[in-house]
Amino acid sequence: MSKIIAIFNQAGGVSKTTLTMNLGYHLHLLNHKMLLVDMDPQASLTTFMGKEAHEVTQIIGDAILGENDELAIHHDLHGMDLVASNITLSAVELQLASVMAREVRLKQALEPIGSIYDFVLIDCPPSLGVLSILSLTAATHVLIPIQTHFKAFKGTELLLSTIKQVKKHVNPKLAIAGVVPTLYSNASQDKMILEALQQQLSPLARVYTAIPRATAFADAAMNRQPLAIYSPKHPAIPILETIAKGMEGL
Repeated sequence: MSKIIAIFNQAGGVSKTTLTMNLGYHLHLLNHKMLLVDMDPQASLTTFMGKEAHEVTQIIGDAILGENDELAIHHDLHGMDLVASNITLSAVELQLASVMAREVRLKQALEPIGSIYDFVLIDCPPSLGVLSILSLTAATHVLIPIQTHFKAFKGTELLLSTIKQVKKHVNPKLAIAGVVPTLYSNASQDKMILEALQQQLSPLARVYTAIPRATAFADAAMNRQPLAIYSPKHPAIPILETIAKGMEGL
């Protein structure tokens, strides 16, 4: 069965989508069959993967609401498959308020493809709303990107509390796959926050080497490519390879 990994942080701008696409690509390079799921109405993952979100006619929300029996999968985008999103997923979130057993709807939608893919990576929205809860309920693991910045660090307690509540009430088998410090620079505050993250979170899960702040990630996304295609010798590549190998060991 698939390892289903939710890339989750309630804060925005911590490189969730960038990590989802690039981690997926490095797992693909390790010969794993990959599915990426865009659970964010902003649809950045859908765009990064080369699809025009406003042109997508079927999204993950259709499967969640039960309007389609099968997931609408876009195949072979840099060797990965994608279930897309667009802004209409915001309306789905509102509709879910009156849906029976809404927390398990994404889990149920993914169950038929569990034997097809080695990994399913879910790009969660930057919120603690229903779509994030659905993602954490469907996941076997959660991977946490955290910006090495004071404000992001202060939100860690709330983030961990949310994961704890999901484990207690709807997904007792949910495990933390690791913590990925992101947008790291050599500034003194970044160094202090990185050290604090390592001290606080290492007892809970592996804290990976920090991914540096680099314009190459944005440039690669603008070109609809993983970093390893856009800039194969970039110094962040070995870090992404290490994270991918870490996911293999879960």
